[in-house]
Amino acid sequence: MFPTQPDSSLLNGLNAEQLAAVTWPPQSALVLAGAGSGKTRVLTTRIAWLLQSGQAGVGSIMAVTFTNKAAKEMQTRLGAMIPVNVRSMWLGTFHGLCHRFLRLHHRDAGLPSSFQILDSGDQLSLIKRLLKSLNIAEEIIAPRSLQGFINAQKEAGLRAGKLEAADFHTRKLIECFAEYDKWCNREGVVDFAELMLRSYELLQSNETLRRHYQNRFNHILVDEFQDTNKLQYAWLKLMAGEHAAVFAVGDDDQSIYRFRGAHVGNMTALMKEFHIEEPIKLEQNYRSVGNILTAANIVIANNGDRLGKNLRTDAESGDKIRFFSAATDYDEAMFIVEEAKSLQREGKRLDEMAVLYRSNAQSRVIEQALFRSGVAYKIYGGLRFYERQEIKHALAYLRLAVNPDDDNALLRVINVPARGIGTRTVENIQTASQEQGISLWQAACGMGAKAAKVAAFVRIIEQMRQQIGLLSLPELMHSAVHDSGLMESYRNAKGDNQDRIDNLEELINAAIEFKPEDSNFETIPEDLQHSPAFPILAFLSNAALESGENQAGSGEEAVQLMTVHAAKGLEFDTVFLSGMEEGRFPSEMSLAEHGGLEEERRLMYVAITRARQRLYISMAQQRMLHGQTQFGIVSRFVEEIPPQVMHPLSPHTRHTAPKTAAAKDPVVESYKKPQSYDGFRIGQNVRHAKFGTGVIIDALDKGQSARLTINFGKAGIKDLDTKFAVLEAV
Repeated sequence: MFPTQPDSSLLNGLNAEQLAAVTWPPQSALVLAGAGSGKTRVLTTRIAWLLQSGQAGVGSIMAVTFTNKAAKEMQTRLGAMIPVNVRSMWLGTFHGLCHRFLRLHHRDAGLPSSFQILDSGDQLSLIKRLLKSLNIAEEIIAPRSLQGFINAQKEAGLRAGKLEAADFHTRKLIECFAEYDKWCNREGVVDFAELMLRSYELLQSNETLRRHYQNRFNHILVDEFQDTNKLQYAWLKLMAGEHAAVFAVGDDDQSIYRFRGAHVGNMTALMKEFHIEEPIKLEQNYRSVGNILTAANIVIANNGDRLGKNLRTDAESGDKIRFFSAATDYDEAMFIVEEAKSLQREGKRLDEMAVLYRSNAQSRVIEQALFRSGVAYKIYGGLRFYERQEIKHALAYLRLAVNPDDDNALLRVINVPARGIGTRTVENIQTASQEQGISLWQAACGMGAKAAKVAAFVRIIEQMRQQIGLLSLPELMHSAVHDSGLMESYRNAKGDNQDRIDNLEELINAAIEFKPEDSNFETIPEDLQHSPAFPILAFLSNAALESGENQAGSGEEAVQLMTVHAAKGLEFDTVFLSGMEEGRFPSEMSLAEHGGLEEERRLMYVAITRARQRLYISMAQQRMLHGQTQFGIVSRFVEEIPPQVMHPLSPHTRHTAPKTAAAKDPVVESYKKPQSYDGFRIGQNVRHAKFGTGVIIDALDKGQSARLTINFGKAGIKDLDTKFAVLEAV
């Protein structure tokens, strides 16, 4: 029996559009959810409605999100809305659900029950080993290039055997791809792209398994559908079959991840293939004031091939969008700083202000201005917890404890901390491994007494292996951190390593707080559930799957700095959109790509709709980037905003190369004069005994010395103090 009254407590507060979406009949639908229209609430309430009305059971619903954070938030909301245990529901990211699927059917997928997931760094390490074993120099095939090639092919649903080579280089890439798959299969590891591809291949080839899941899941709900790639959509179609109702929520105007493989055409394909006549449109915006929405609507209307919607609000028009055209990038940065300080004096919080830019290269001068003005700031999206060096070292010890044949993990820590195992010894182990067709661990064990230092390392791992089942997960983590020598090495190392020490201690805390039963592993194979290694496997898999999540900061009130891409999904009272020059936003590269300008305009739409109350847009007629002066004219996107919602704070003039007025500006003049930093200048070529020849790309005067940022090419970018570093001008 379905409820006959749509005003049940579950539906209270929904507007007419949201109500129509939540109570949609049990058939497929595309919900076109504009920015700030309450899509998360609609998706969560839809699941609760299906369960409460008896249209679906917990086991017949699959919900797909794009981040673990969104999945956990949805699970928490559902638990508060309905008296149903939703932990057993298939709710998670694409990769998380495919991981769960492969754990359940690892034999059918040709995987060991204890298979491990390679994150991006581990995958790159394996590729480097592969290229070295094949005697392919990095100058011929760069490891990152091969990594990108492999992932791109997998995300397109292609194996090496299905690819054709148009030239010699491509043929070598394909051969390396094929060999890479062999290595992964031998070591019992999968990368992120493999999780999706192998799940898709198993569903496609195994009719019995495919029918089982198609009969099981009557309702499949997908968040951020505009970000799906072709393989993810193909996987969804196999799961849905002909009878499941697919409820997809997305916004084609916010499709900004084409560089990651996102295919906005999936939205049109969904409507055609699942017989959806019209999308449900959520156009009521609960975030931004009227003038901001007017700007967003008019800018995005310049894109063709849209499904079409128009955001509206019951809020007032609010402040007009403030536009500032600065003479230089330093002037632009100081304008942002002064406005932020002014708003703070009015009682506005710094953490409700964000500075957005098209590329990370634009942040330096803004950071410098904020720092010199004493305004606290944070770069959003720094290095993630599980990607930090010391954390990956500790987890590698755990990985070896449950699977000593994990060559990648062994190579990471065989001499970390340093225990006197040199490169030649490692090469001998690798040679024995290749000649005998065995793992590196087996080769290391076979070296015997002639390699005492290797034997000592083997004993550390063997001791940890013997403790599995006897010690708890936190105790095993403590062993990985302390018995391995990691903690002691950081405590004894020169320099300030307190952050690394704190991180290792936090990793032990994470193990204490971790509950395997809360990690969506309820239906994995029985033999693995009852294995003594199960808590470790669950923790390692959870760490790998969550490695893409940003960690929260210390809570200090600070202005947030980030790229527009990083800002998607966030909102702030005040947004400063900087660097709005033609060729910068839209980017020069996008103008030469098919569909590039349209994607840049969608990115502009995302940037505008991050602001709740106040939006600043700024540009610089002249800016310094990479040691060169660049001149700019206002972005076409700014000119697309109607003048009635804009308030110019300076003359809106066009400049291709300011000559008269700009030449008299003292700030501009300071750029023209090569400033000296302890006898060196930006752009100067220098030579270092260890790093070779490089070019100075940035500098900071420290009074008695200078800190120089130097690009040494193959040796990378280094920060050197002239007080200590011996540099020779070239």
